[in-house]
Amino acid sequence: MADTLALLDAAGKVTPAPLNEAPAFTKPAAGLRSRVAYAAAHVTPIAWADNTPGQPADIDWDETLGFRRAVYSWGLGVADAMDTAQRNMGLDPAAVRELIARSAQVAREEGGSVAVGVNTDHIDDEMISLQQIIDGYTYQLHHAEEQGAVPVLMASRHLARVAQSPADYLHVYRTVLDQATTPIVLHWLGTAFDPQLAGYFGWPDWQGASDVLLEIIHHAPAKIAGVKMSLLDAASEVSVRERLPEGVRMFTGDDFNYVGLIGGADVPQAAQPARSADTSRTHSDALLGAFAAITPVASAAIQALDAGDADRYYELLKPTEALSRQVFAAPTFYYKTGVAFLAWLNGHQTAFQMVGGLHSARSLPHLSEIVRLANAAHALEKPDLAAERWHSLLRLNGVDA
Repeated sequence: MADTLALLDAAGKVTPAPLNEAPAFTKPAAGLRSRVAYAAAHVTPIAWADNTPGQPADIDWDETLGFRRAVYSWGLGVADAMDTAQRNMGLDPAAVRELIARSAQVAREEGGSVAVGVNTDHIDDEMISLQQIIDGYTYQLHHAEEQGAVPVLMASRHLARVAQSPADYLHVYRTVLDQATTPIVLHWLGTAFDPQLAGYFGWPDWQGASDVLLEIIHHAPAKIAGVKMSLLDAASEVSVRERLPEGVRMFTGDDFNYVGLIGGADVPQAAQPARSADTSRTHSDALLGAFAAITPVASAAIQALDAGDADRYYELLKPTEALSRQVFAAPTFYYKTGVAFLAWLNGHQTAFQMVGGLHSARSLPHLSEIVRLANAAHALEKPDLAAERWHSLLRLNGVDA
């Protein structure tokens, strides 16, 4: 049994660090109550398949779906077929469609909630008309509805390219909403995650864009289950959250500031994002890629909120924020590598492999810092296995561990 971790710095120096014991977290007997929380899950490829850049994804369905079952066992929901699953970064449209169907089936079997991405990315042409964008969204929307999943209307690269004004966004979103038969979640993804979405909703700044987003919501509030904001800016999220109609949830996608946003008025005052004194909106729910990396810790923290122990929530979840900031460090769109890396360390997949070869997107010192912070945050579910796998990766790369 290992009792130390070998940590590698940018100069190639190896330093030993104590390995923490396995966390003693308990799975909830029923669903989480005080917050709605989705973990945005990744996909695992068949290790020996041709998952090289530009090739169709060849997915290991047993491991991919097994990870989702693990998330459900901790009381969280699963957000699927979104950017964490390498959508637009290796996960091709055929694989997206199959993933949604398979994941929805697992959700039914496990009694869990699954939310799935709806986009226009199955259309090959880069420049298409607004009507073609509407048709593309609707095609994927109906597939999600047929599977019984919560549709998440993702930001469309097509729309970002061709929209000439906020009015174009209003037209597309209103038309798609009018065709929805089940409440959906709107997804606002910032440029840190996808630079091609600059100026989304027709404005270069979040203040103007948020006005358009809220106008879309007020068009059909009964059809909006919530909004997922991923701007990595707590102030913008709180501002929009306070203006949402009754019954529309804010799902934080802020992997830098989620502890205070989710905790809200329940956490110490110093940890709360600034908000209006008279607002009744005191917290965000969660739809986070970070929660796929720290599922047991996230569950334990929300269970503490369920039990009325906000101090325990903060004690458990606050250390994970430094880990998440490392996983989501610039260039942020490579965060998926850190999520898959932690899944491998924690025994949820047999190989550190990703579709499109994306496991090569982060350096060994970057991964070493993830190991250090995961150990500190009690996010290593099986510390001995994690140490063994990490040290084997170092040795494979010529580092004496």
